[in-house]
Amino acid sequence: MLDISVKTFDELTTAELYDLLQLRSEIFVVEQDCVYQDMDGKDQKALHIIGVKNDKIVAYARIFKGGDYMAQASIGRVLVKASERQHSYGRDIMETSIKTVEERFQETSIALSAQSYLKRFYNSLGFIEKGGEYLEDGIPHVMMVKG
Repeated sequence: MLDISVKTFDELTTAELYDLLQLRSEIFVVEQDCVYQDMDGKDQKALHIIGVKNDKIVAYARIFKGGDYMAQASIGRVLVKASERQHSYGRDIMETSIKTVEERFQETSIALSAQSYLKRFYNSLGFIEKGGEYLEDGIPHVMMVKG
């Protein structure tokens, strides 16, 4: 069972911040063999959607209100630990992210920069492609918008 919480940057404990940064690095830098600056100075403005199982962060996303990152509200850094991907935690974390954007920011238009291979997953959540494919940190991505 995944326990999902929503926290501001200031509400994160030091241990949570360390664990989520470690997991982001594990997936986006090591697993995907992509050298990039994960700590981009935007975490302080984001709300952090944290999925915990057995006292370990196994799923995560960060969300922004419109104007804090993109013109409209946005979701990014969506991940699920490799050993937990057989569950539907990606869907769980995204559904919580969408609901949180709608409730906390009162916004229904949500953007995300999706890795291209995940287009169908995001389509199933109501996102549609806007524009063509582009490289972000050497990985094919597509802009997607819901609402």
